[in-house]
Amino acid sequence: MGDRMDEPPASLCNAPDSSRVHCRWADAAEAEQVAALVGLLLSEISDRAAVPAFGPGLPELTQTLRKMLEHGHYQAVLATNGDQLLGVATVAQSHALYAGGTIGVIQEFYVDPAHRSTGVGSQMLSRIQALAERRGWHALELCTPPLPAFDRTLLFYAAHGFNPSGGRKMRWSRP
Repeated sequence: MGDRMDEPPASLCNAPDSSRVHCRWADAAEAEQVAALVGLLLSEISDRAAVPAFGPGLPELTQTLRKMLEHGHYQAVLATNGDQLLGVATVAQSHALYAGGTIGVIQEFYVDPAHRSTGVGSQMLSRIQALAERRGWHALELCTPPLPAFDRTLLFYAAHGFNPSGGRKMRWSRP
């Protein structure tokens, strides 16, 4: 998979508040921090959309994530300012005939509420788009959280070139 090694170790962006934000690929040793941010995302979705809590707890998230990162099946971009975690975006490679072959799927995307609309999310998304270019993916896809509770999320992705492609997320889970 080597893409993480092909890039500089971190990119910098200057958010409007002039803070220094580092966006970099996480490694398996950071699984607990990444999983904690994903847990915050899942909690926010269930709270704002008024749906029951979903997803595994932190220990299971951490264990699963560590394995996926170690095996290269999954990548996570972390946004930090010093020791402070500001956000995470995860992506996995997939394949779809309708999309022309290999694609990337953004699985989770979370920015701490205090740092939204400061460029943090744009920088993380830029890292994933650069990965898609290097890997020759035909597209990037994602599923937004429930609308209208997350209308701003839809506007964010639209501002970065994503277009609605129809459908709703459906899931089958192994019993």
